[in-house]
Amino acid sequence: MDTIYSENTATPANQEMNKEMVFQNVDDLDLDKYDNILELDEAEYPQFTLAKNKARFLRMVSWYRGKEEWIEVAPLSGVTKLFKRQTKELEGIRANKMDYEMELETGTLTPSQRSYRKDELKMCKVHEKMAVHLISKLQVKIKSGRR
Repeated sequence: MDTIYSENTATPANQEMNKEMVFQNVDDLDLDKYDNILELDEAEYPQFTLAKNKARFLRMVSWYRGKEEWIEVAPLSGVTKLFKRQTKELEGIRANKMDYEMELETGTLTPSQRSYRKDELKMCKVHEKMAVHLISKLQVKIKSGRR
């Protein structure tokens, strides 16, 4: 007779293993190997469990692409304003990301809560990557415009 192991057994070793599994699944998209997520083909886009995050991701891609094109022709004052706004938004993205990471580490979430948090964490990581890329382009534009 086969022995059945329950995932819900609350031993420290099982809890640690569950945490590792959560983060392994979240990191299925290695963002570090992409300089610019906007250059990915649609087939390479990150996969989200929640339909709202799929839609949110596609809206973000469209918005960031538009801003990258706009930077080329934008006045310096507009670029500076967007830089300040994006920098402030990046702080919020990172705070949310840290919150989701901490919630996932606790190991007290139900499977549906854990799935939701993992998806939100992935969205935060993708959003952070796109925001950082845009901010760096804005910095280059600001420096070149002030010379």
